[in-house]
Amino acid sequence: MDTQRLILFFVFSFSLLLLWDSWQKEQHPPVTAIAQSARAGAAGATVPSPSVPTQSTPALQQQPGDAIPPAQAAQAKREQLTVKTDNFIADIDLQGGDIVRLELPKQKDTLDENANFVLFSPAHHYYAESGLIGPGLPTHKTIYTAEAKEYALAPGQDKLQVRLEAPGPEGVKTVKIITFHRGSYVIDITHEIVNDSAVPVSAHAYFQFLRDENPPAGDPKMVHTYTGPAIYTEQDKFHKIPFTDLDKDKASYPKTADNGWIAMLQHYFVSAWLPKEGIPREYYAKPLADKLYSVGVILPVAAIAPHATGSVTVSLYAGPQEQAALKDIAPGLNLTVDYGWLTVIASPIFSLLQFLHKWVGNWGVAIILLTVMIKAVFFPLSAASYKSMAKMKLVTPRMTKLREQYGNDRARLNQAMMELYKTEKINPLGGCLPIVVQIPVFISLYWVLLASVELRHAPFYFWIHDLSAQDPYYVLPILMMGSMLVQTKLNPVPPDPVQAKVMMIMPFAFGVMFFFFPAGLVLYWLVNNILSIAQQWQISRMMGGGDKARPHR
Repeated sequence: MDTQRLILFFVFSFSLLLLWDSWQKEQHPPVTAIAQSARAGAAGATVPSPSVPTQSTPALQQQPGDAIPPAQAAQAKREQLTVKTDNFIADIDLQGGDIVRLELPKQKDTLDENANFVLFSPAHHYYAESGLIGPGLPTHKTIYTAEAKEYALAPGQDKLQVRLEAPGPEGVKTVKIITFHRGSYVIDITHEIVNDSAVPVSAHAYFQFLRDENPPAGDPKMVHTYTGPAIYTEQDKFHKIPFTDLDKDKASYPKTADNGWIAMLQHYFVSAWLPKEGIPREYYAKPLADKLYSVGVILPVAAIAPHATGSVTVSLYAGPQEQAALKDIAPGLNLTVDYGWLTVIASPIFSLLQFLHKWVGNWGVAIILLTVMIKAVFFPLSAASYKSMAKMKLVTPRMTKLREQYGNDRARLNQAMMELYKTEKINPLGGCLPIVVQIPVFISLYWVLLASVELRHAPFYFWIHDLSAQDPYYVLPILMMGSMLVQTKLNPVPPDPVQAKVMMIMPFAFGVMFFFFPAGLVLYWLVNNILSIAQQWQISRMMGGGDKARPHR
């Protein structure tokens, strides 16, 4: 295998690994031997309230999900109230008391930096819904009443509560309390039941997301990013639940547990229901009509004695996938920042990148420093590869003569070339191992730069105002294309004319592809190429000056 084939091997192996990594499916554990929840019945239908489960009797065994009316997109704008805090501008629909629009003032829109990012919205029928299960208890279709139409977090106020009331069975009062916290993307949703009747009240509460299957506007076109549900439990860890699996009824995920959370993911952002640990729960995910999907969790409400009050509270996280914050909010929530099968390498790389950013204060400079450090770590391997290529370049004229001498006699040509390699002490595979070893690191850094919300709208210098977006003037991709051309010139010229043309075309093909990649990725590749050129030129100069190939005898 000559140098050109090694380079082709690297390029195509790297490309194939990227494609495989983009389309890989998460491996799911076998489905537990538990009955599936039946599909929801007609809108507004109710069934007798299930008995309250204990720690050893999870909610799924009573199938309370049967009583959840099917979620559906709002047909027209109903009466809503607005809540404004430092982190949110939320619209709450009085039908269900659900959050139907959630704007994040501290996060800018992907396509318009003058507008705020909107997570929940009617555009994707993306809502956070909740309700109670039990005879006469309010669901996400019940009409609530509120004390005001607008709420705002006042200066110096740490939290803001929105209280919504709905009718219940005779003698039973229900209140839905939505609590916003200053400086936090966590919202607490509480269902409170005041039992003034003469009989005990048993109930379950459900918390769910409704969403369509379409990725958010501005999602990268050249690379695959995941949009869809995900679940985490301590026993089964992190699992994605692709929409396509739900459509085919092939979704496999933990159905019951006493820990964990269920979430809806998209590029850079996540929303997750976070029940308290130690409470038995049922997780569910199902397709609905019109390509809508419902995913959520069902929790028991302890039996409420006459003239007593009971409640259940679940926290809702809705915001950016900032890894440090997610790790502190709930176990495993930081896994929603998905680096794929190379997370074990990608996570330390991100930690190092974050440390460099704290030191220099610019993500672009941090990327450059990280590239230099990675290049330094692999310097011995790269040097071995470049020395091999330099030696191959020195003997290229002799290899060309051998090809001319033996023509189509492949056996004698291969024998002569092996003798040449042996005489000149050249290992034709010398550049292969260093390349193979570095591929996982390159892919890991690729996903770090692609998936880290910290780089979203992060400026570099001059015309680069967002390292997560394309270079608006394509300067970096053009420079990268030029650096690849220089590298091609430094490599031995392939004796095969077809191979030589492929090697010349490749920089242009890759350059055009990088036109559509985020500027941070292109910056990394450009700096890596410049460092490689410097290293390769120095080694070639040394080899050319002091390690001439022996004259052919």
